[in-house]
Amino acid sequence: QVQLQESGPGLVKPSQTLSLTCTVSGDSITTNYYYWTWIRQPPGKGLEWMGAITSSGDVYYSPFLKSVTSISRDTSKNQFTLQLSSVTPEDTAVYYCARDGGNAGFEFWGQGTQVTVSS
Repeated sequence: QVQLQESGPGLVKPSQTLSLTCTVSGDSITTNYYYWTWIRQPPGKGLEWMGAITSSGDVYYSPFLKSVTSISRDTSKNQFTLQLSSVTPEDTAVYYCARDGGNAGFEFWGQGTQVTVSS
């Protein structure tokens, strides 16, 4: 069974950089062709796709967040990470990591982690 678990700070101050890590078990982030994805949901709003890193290490970003987002991975730990710079209160959201299987859709999700941006 594939499992994903987000970790990171629950509170970040404005203008700081948010860093989240997704730890994957039950699958390797370097095998098969999946998109290991970050998605967020601000309060009262829908899901927002932020970006993804593929099993081969290619990275894709939302054009709306590209200038402030960085996604990377640590293959030795089977983890991938999200960094969001210059955060504002509008970045307050539940952040999810997920495995996108292409035609199979988002098959596996983490439970989500609440991040609040506030001074």
